[in-house]
Amino acid sequence: MTINCKGKLIDLSSPKIMGILNLTPDSFYDGGKYKDEQDILNQVETMLKDGATFIDMGAYSSRPGAEHVPEDEELQRMLPILELILVNFPETLVSIDTFRSKVASKSIEMGAALINDISAGNLDEEMLNTIAKYQVPYIIMHLKGTPQSMQKQAVYDDLIKDLRFYFSGKIKETTSKKINDVLIDPGFGFAKTTAQNYTLLNHLDLFQAFELPILIGLSRKSMIYKTLRSSPKAALNGTTALHMVALLKGANVLRVHDVKEAAECVTLIEELKANAL
Repeated sequence: MTINCKGKLIDLSSPKIMGILNLTPDSFYDGGKYKDEQDILNQVETMLKDGATFIDMGAYSSRPGAEHVPEDEELQRMLPILELILVNFPETLVSIDTFRSKVASKSIEMGAALINDISAGNLDEEMLNTIAKYQVPYIIMHLKGTPQSMQKQAVYDDLIKDLRFYFSGKIKETTSKKINDVLIDPGFGFAKTTAQNYTLLNHLDLFQAFELPILIGLSRKSMIYKTLRSSPKAALNGTTALHMVALLKGANVLRVHDVKEAAECVTLIEELKANAL
């Protein structure tokens, strides 16, 4: 199971880590954390050293109820930092977390390797055409509504059945556009209650039927810290526990704030699998 990133084949049959780099002031966990360019470079260097295969940059907070950010502002936040990273770490495989085709195209032209779209093309009708044009790996996530409205739309006839139907349609769309490398993200925390998130994790293995890489984003989310009655800051142990569950159920990419701990999960799972009877 491979994806082609800038001419380099990445084998996802061995799970990989995607480190999160939030460039927003209002992200639920690390918003506004990086005060200057050196802070950003230090963080990227740490994530790469700790085992990140990908760095996922986001300049538009998608937390529930996040404020809308104009496209020009997203570009102003994103492009200078993308350039900074690629000048200093030119081999880095940077993923761009955006639902806007203009942000995606400008980032790819600057050297980004993947596009991570929370809306799977639903919030910008040109996104699929853009991905098809540049032929970069495309992460399609399940989302109902927008970040501003999604928590009011956590209603399903049958959660797993509805999500599988959603991905079937999206995969058909990407195939029709001749998009070669697609990853699916079930969207933990997006238009889903805490109980629905745990139901989804329980049945994550069913999404292997699509025979596409599965990316998950559980890191420090409310399904963890609300259940533990703690906070995002105190949710690392819970995150690690659920990462192990997700890996056992077939996750291929962990999108995380804490790369070292996630990489340790992968090492342990690989050892467990290598010694199965």
